[in-house]
Amino acid sequence: MNTFEICIDSVEGAVAAEEAGADRVELCSALFDGGLTPSLGTIETTVRAVSRIRVHVIVRPRAGDFIYSPFEIEAMERDVRAAVAAGAQGIVIGALTAEGDVDVPTTRRLIAAAGDASITFHRAFDMTRDPHAALEQLVELGVHRVLTSGQEVSVLEGAPLIADLVRRAAGRIVIMPGGGITPRNIARIVEATGADEYHFAALVSSDSPAVHRNPAPLMGGSLNRPEYERSGTSGALVGQVLAAARA
Repeated sequence: MNTFEICIDSVEGAVAAEEAGADRVELCSALFDGGLTPSLGTIETTVRAVSRIRVHVIVRPRAGDFIYSPFEIEAMERDVRAAVAAGAQGIVIGALTAEGDVDVPTTRRLIAAAGDASITFHRAFDMTRDPHAALEQLVELGVHRVLTSGQEVSVLEGAPLIADLVRRAAGRIVIMPGGGITPRNIARIVEATGADEYHFAALVSSDSPAVHRNPAPLMGGSLNRPEYERSGTSGALVGQVLAAARA
């Protein structure tokens, strides 16, 4: 039986994923930036809002690379402890060296801060220079799963490497494909990779309820979503992917 994890950025997303039959969520903020650490209030409210589904929390202090300063590492360690204390069952982390290897000391430090929580190494893995060496390092560190697109733009393109990683892992660590999974391609991805767990987002856009609108100011930088557009997890889309995978 395959396990399905939904990438979300809200409490509502967790509820929708649970109602649609998903097994787990990865709770983030700032999905536009690839996912950053959510607020403590969001973590606490999400954990309380669901009953069956497991909540894993990403701890990533900023967008950009995965090479962190001592201050950032200290902040991440504190965030890991806070997320676990708030009830998160898992923590999602990733740290690299400038040379493209797993940052072993930082990873070990964050794992220690997580206690008994499940540990996922996120798609920082896709930026490593040697995925096979990185895999062995993560096994040795005791990481439970690796999220990867096979070092390609999407899982379909990266399927050969993912299948190879699944074989090399041999049950020592979970290889979880993620990136570009849809209802139309999930069956092919399951067949091509042979993985047991899958990660995807099921986001749809909706119009803001704002009646008064000022089109002049923008709240972000040069790249912006429309100011009066919302993004949220679609339970219907989650269900479509699960049904396609299980057909």
